[in-house]
Amino acid sequence: MYLKSILNNHKFKKLRQKLRRIMPTAEIILWSKLKGRGLKKLKFRRQYGVGRYVIDFYCPELKLAIEVDGDSHFSDKAKEYDLKRQKYIENFGIKFIRFTNEDIYQNLEGVLEEVVFTANKMKNPNSSNTTSSSPPN
Repeated sequence: MYLKSILNNHKFKKLRQKLRRIMPTAEIILWSKLKGRGLKKLKFRRQYGVGRYVIDFYCPELKLAIEVDGDSHFSDKAKEYDLKRQKYIENFGIKFIRFTNEDIYQNLEGVLEEVVFTANKMKNPNSSNTTSSSPPN
């Protein structure tokens, strides 16, 4: 019951709804690829709450969080806050991967490949995952 009161707590519902309405362009682009099980049939949710914090995108099946960081995340104060927030969320067994807005704009395919690679690694932690699709020699 404790975890249920931490995840998507009703107290922060209006904040999550507001964040969905004002998503930055980079998040909109990434969401267009993740929504509706659009990436390897993985179910992602956007603006998912963990305690008082909100994750940009979350895959409950894998406990995988995806964060998209814009310019406001690069100050020392913001980096300190993000680290504190990430550590809190990771205490619930949630794995983080981070991308910048520029990653999304300049290399969307690479971002999606990294998400798939991480998801495969989480699904099959003992298998050897490589990014190469060519057979071994």
